[in-house]
Amino acid sequence: MKDLRKGILKKARRIVVKVGSAVVAAPPVEGRDIFARLASEINALKETGHEVAIVSSGAIALGVRKLGLKERPVAIPERQAVAAVGQGSLMACYDAAFSSAGGFVAQVLLTHDDLGSRKRFLNARNTLTTLLKFGIVPVINENDTVAVEEIKFGDNDALSALATNLIEADLLIILSDIDGLFDKDPKAHKDARKLPLIEDVDSAGLENLTSSTNALGTGGIKSKCEAARKAAHYGAATIIANGNMPGVLSAIFNGEDAGTLFLPKEDRLTSKKHWIAFSARPSGRVFVDDGARDALLAKGRSLLPSGIKDVDGAFDAGEVIHCVDSKGMEFARGMSNYSSFEIQKIKGMKTAELVKVLGYKVYDEVIHRDNLVVL
Repeated sequence: MKDLRKGILKKARRIVVKVGSAVVAAPPVEGRDIFARLASEINALKETGHEVAIVSSGAIALGVRKLGLKERPVAIPERQAVAAVGQGSLMACYDAAFSSAGGFVAQVLLTHDDLGSRKRFLNARNTLTTLLKFGIVPVINENDTVAVEEIKFGDNDALSALATNLIEADLLIILSDIDGLFDKDPKAHKDARKLPLIEDVDSAGLENLTSSTNALGTGGIKSKCEAARKAAHYGAATIIANGNMPGVLSAIFNGEDAGTLFLPKEDRLTSKKHWIAFSARPSGRVFVDDGARDALLAKGRSLLPSGIKDVDGAFDAGEVIHCVDSKGMEFARGMSNYSSFEIQKIKGMKTAELVKVLGYKVYDEVIHRDNLVVL
């Protein structure tokens, strides 16, 4: 186990560190708050050749504290207002801590629309990788002041997994107020046992976890494990550890038994396919016949017009769409080479007939295999 950890950590050059609200809002430990501790430990990692980006919760938590509220607001406008109050304080804390340690940070605020659009996704990647190249630590947060339910990531655990693909990181570290994943709720059961290793996140039964949280945060252990699953499919390992423990990052990189390690999937998705599966928001769907469904699932084929029975929704070429079977169950999604208007015209037809119907042929395939993900 220890050798396995050391092997994974030795290969990790680019890292995403997610800091939860419960960590940001915790009282100082040994006279140092989380910002000073993170700045010191991350600077130490940078000195050994690592690149680090932070995904930080805490804007709403700090806003709640600053305004003297008893709990996190529920209504979206109130939550946005509190986030606007807290976001400045959050970045001021990071900036002061890293400046004292001789480093620089940069604020990056994102919504799901920023990552759901392939063009904006790539623009965000270029900005973040440039910051990392300059030795600057990006501090990424969801733009709570403008995000509404339709464009929210859900919580920053989900955002941290998407950021892992966004910056092409090797490792995701999720810092919370728990020591890792346990076989039962450690707050309710004194005999709960920490699980040091999850080898296959897809077969670990994580869907049965409850998702309890605290008054300042939105996620629970379930959302953290879901983030680990998404990162694993990109080929990145994840460690869930206690961010309130002094020296936690140093302990992790020294190969100590800190937190729970989730191994990456060997059959990792490419960055583009990971974006299709987890970041993009499908704009419509195509109904596929049984023969085409089997060809996609069992034979690794592309989706041709002849296998499409119907189309639902309005979308343009280049947008991601659902592939559903005759019962309406999604089994794949991919980037369409044709618009919904064009597919409506060519559905059920052979590729040789496309020019006759449309007057042109962009591609033989409606969705090429390289742009399709089986779910």
